[in-house]
Amino acid sequence: MAESVYKVIELVGTSESSWEDAAKNAVETAGKTLRDLRVAEISKLDLKVEDGKVVAYRARVNLSFKYGGGE
Repeated sequence: MAESVYKVIELVGTSESSWEDAAKNAVETAGKTLRDLRVAEISKLDLKVEDGKVVAYRARVNLSFKYGGGE
């Protein structure tokens, strides 16, 4: 088995409807420019509140992808 190296980045996804959609938005947006995405880990969930009402769900996501050109 070939050895590989992975890079981990932290992203914050947002959604007006759910934490699941917030996390999905972060991963799918990253997937437009990053290749070989491997694992997404939710590290924190929070809410944006305005005038006493929830206006957005936010998910902090640690996302790993294959680093470098080697196999």
